[in-house]
Order: sequence, then C-alpha cells, then structure tokens
Amino acid sequence: MAKIIENGIEREASCTEELYAMRDSLDVLGGKWKLMIIRYLTNRTDQQIHFKKLQRGITGISAKMLSKELKELEINLLITRTIQDTKPITVAYAVTEYGKSVFPVTETLVNWGIIHREKIKESMG
Repeated sequence: MAKIIENGIEREASCTEELYAMRDSLDVLGGKWKLMIIRYLTNRTDQQIHFKKLQRGITGISAKMLSKELKELEINLLITRTIQDTKPITVAYAVTEYGKSVFPVTETLVNWGIIHREKIKESMG
C-alpha cells in the first residue's frame, strides 16, 4: 500500500486514493509516446537535443504528435524547452530534475518489457 502524509501524520492510502493517484499518473504519462520521450531525454542529459534529433531517435512518431507530447510534458514540468540564440532559431529539449523522478518508472517498464519479449518468444517455439 502507498503512504499518504496528512497534517504530518503518515497513513496507508485507501484503494480509492491509490486508484486516483494511478489515474493522475496515467493522465500525465499515458499514451504511446510520453514515457519514450522522457526516457530518450533522460538517457542523453549530456547532449543538446533538438526537435529533429528527437523525432529521428523515436521511431514512428510524427512531427505533429511529437510537438503535442512535448508541449504536454513541458506543461507538467517534466521537460524544458529552451530557445537558443542561433540563426535559424533552434530549440533544445531536456528532462528536468522533476522529470528525472520518472526514471524508476521507465526503468521498471524497460526491464519488464525485456522479460516479456523473451517470454513471448519462448512460448512461440
């Protein structure tokens, strides 16, 4: 069970509170692309990541979808968008310190996905 601190007192979250928290998390992180964008940026904190580099690095995402997802991630304080003083103007994206708090979630999903893929391959023959 998850823990909630109210008025300085820790208690176990009710099932309903846990489900609300999960829904809130999925509202921010859900969909096909957001976690992949965060993971891509988290794995490249030492690089300048521009829109086209991000689009090339995440196979299958359209420019329109990438733009939409980046805006939502920025609104939720998970990434930053920095306009650079270049000609032509370029924009760099980076994961925020708060955005890095999502890393354990993506790490768990990556590990589960690797195991799941192997399990499915084994079951097929």
